[in-house]
Amino acid sequence: MLSNKEGQAIPNVTFHTRDNDEWKDVTTDELFANKTVAVFSLPGAFTPTCSSSHLPRYNELAKSFADNGVDDIICVSVNDTFVMNAWKQDQAAENITIIPDGNGEFTEGMDMLVDKNDLGFGKRSWRYSMLVKNGVIEKMFIEENVPGDPFEVSDADTMLDYINPQAKRPDTVSLFTKKDCPHCARAKQLLDEKGLGYEVIELNKNVTEKSLNTITGADTVPQIYINGQHVGNADALEKYFNT
Repeated sequence: MLSNKEGQAIPNVTFHTRDNDEWKDVTTDELFANKTVAVFSLPGAFTPTCSSSHLPRYNELAKSFADNGVDDIICVSVNDTFVMNAWKQDQAAENITIIPDGNGEFTEGMDMLVDKNDLGFGKRSWRYSMLVKNGVIEKMFIEENVPGDPFEVSDADTMLDYINPQAKRPDTVSLFTKKDCPHCARAKQLLDEKGLGYEVIELNKNVTEKSLNTITGADTVPQIYINGQHVGNADALEKYFNT
């Protein structure tokens, strides 16, 4: 259990998936043959670390992976295809190929199937990541075998650093908006034109104008942050790009 399989071929498995409300079998050969693939595997969809950190960061860094020769990023979990598809939609993880290992065959073949009965999960995957080239595992990052759910080495940044220590990360952009705001739409257009992805934080009953003022010091939207720096409104964003 928890074996490092660097230099070995991945297990030969057929995954049973749903695509456009139809069953579709996908083989490991289709996923890995003649490709460089970054894989990360985790205990379960909709679980805290998986949803807050593991999946989102791989999705966020997808372009950086592509720029450094990775053809696809695959997330594997011992969940059924309905759960995995719902999780992908909930996470807006359009840059990730989600693979349901519902029977645990791939995970067992990787020697990563563990007992999570204490949580009521049954058999699940240990958390790990790997770089696979043409079906052969080049590098694995396996979380330490300790109690709980360690998350120290299988993250996206560790994998990207392995592939290229000088790899450029995308700018981190957060955009405070509210519905039907024309200036917010202009800010989004400016960001889209620059090819920058961004997180949208929309004012609602939980994120109020008081919250906006407390965080940004401003009373109007949009308010934009880039790499932790408060840029300001749409006019300020245009000036930021021009300079």
